Amino acid sequence: MNNEIFSDSHLEEVASFKGIKLFWIKTQKFKTNSINIFFHDNLSRDRASKNALLPAVLRRGSKEFPSIRDISNYLEELYGTSFDCGVTKKGENQIIQFYIEYISDKYANSDVDLTKKAFDFLIKIITEPLLENGAFIDEYVKQEIKKLSELISSRVNDKMHYAVERCLEEMCSEEPFGIYDYGNLEDLKSINKDNLFEHYIEFIETLPMYVFISGDLKPNQIEYIKDSLIKLKRGKEIEILKNEKETVVNNVKDIIERFDVSQGKLSLGFRTNIYPKQEDYYKLLVYNSVLGGGIHSKLFQNVREKEGLAYYAFSRLEKFKGLMVISSGIEILNRDRAIDVIKNQLDEIKRGNITDYEYDAAIKSIETGIKSLKDSQLQLVDFYLSQFIATTNDKPDAIIEKVKSVSKEDIIEIASKIILDTVYFITNKEKGE
Repeated sequence: MNNEIFSDSHLEEVASFKGIKLFWIKTQKFKTNSINIFFHDNLSRDRASKNALLPAVLRRGSKEFPSIRDISNYLEELYGTSFDCGVTKKGENQIIQFYIEYISDKYANSDVDLTKKAFDFLIKIITEPLLENGAFIDEYVKQEIKKLSELISSRVNDKMHYAVERCLEEMCSEEPFGIYDYGNLEDLKSINKDNLFEHYIEFIETLPMYVFISGDLKPNQIEYIKDSLIKLKRGKEIEILKNEKETVVNNVKDIIERFDVSQGKLSLGFRTNIYPKQEDYYKLLVYNSVLGGGIHSKLFQNVREKEGLAYYAFSRLEKFKGLMVISSGIEILNRDRAIDVIKNQLDEIKRGNITDYEYDAAIKSIETGIKSLKDSQLQLVDFYLSQFIATTNDKPDAIIEKVKSVSKEDIIEIASKIILDTVYFITNKEKGE
């Protein structure tokens, strides 16, 4: 259809071999192209810290580019190409990403094939690390362990995000999802240059590898990337587990953490047991938006504005895990009152008290968010990656249509499926502590 919002971008699966899948997001919208290489692992305590550490060590240098300065100089030669890597989790998948963005050939006025140069650089960083006596360089590993330790320790400094993460971790303390993206301090202590390199070999050879090329490229450039990937040494890929079982809540957990704070952080974690492949997921999207998805929402209008109980109040979905969390910043003494008012907003939806404004604004908010994806290559890549992980095949335009078809009755129906699991509260230290 000519009126499709995303008509200027199209995803094509180019090839699949040896545990590697190659995708091409065809678009002429941007002046840059990007290459994203994702390695997927099952989130686990014994591997999380090593997976988080690997990209940090690999980015320090390769055989051809042995130092950070060498890497920076080379990227400058490629018209200021940007390169980054990192780790995140989507549900119970730990995802390690290597990413490069470079100017599209038609804007470079150069005889150099920037796509080939960029891809070669990225693959060499990943597959040809700088070694010493058959292992990673000891100094680099120790430095990156120190940095990662500091990063893990510092997450407590952002109390808003910390409260949300800790609420979800407490909810899923007996599940892989309860593991922090970057692992934990205790496990970092046992990592050294030798066992990290052993892990790296397994990482490269057995983790499923998804490559997303985005931009205005020529078929021969895509073929070059495919031919290069085919040459990689690969073993038998590991199986990525799917955990979409229904979780029953028997008792609501009540967790309190104390810090030297003057403002309380309240997070309520809920089980939805609804996953992206289910038709109910689109009803859940609208439900979440009505509840806490913006200034139009019940949480904002009632908990924050009308009752004046919160500095902020919102809800968000953890789509790959069937969870929802409500987050708010409140006066410490208002905890119980805030919980009551928040619960009342959920009850209001169950009773069908949804205004036309709340309903229309919720759908418009979701539509605006999805439309904004097309303005960022990274967001577009993440959208298609998420679709792949969720084993769904919805295009952005299709999601908008499904959201628009959700009725108020659908939202009320979903409301009965949202079950409180955990109440997490950051408060101040008691006297004498």
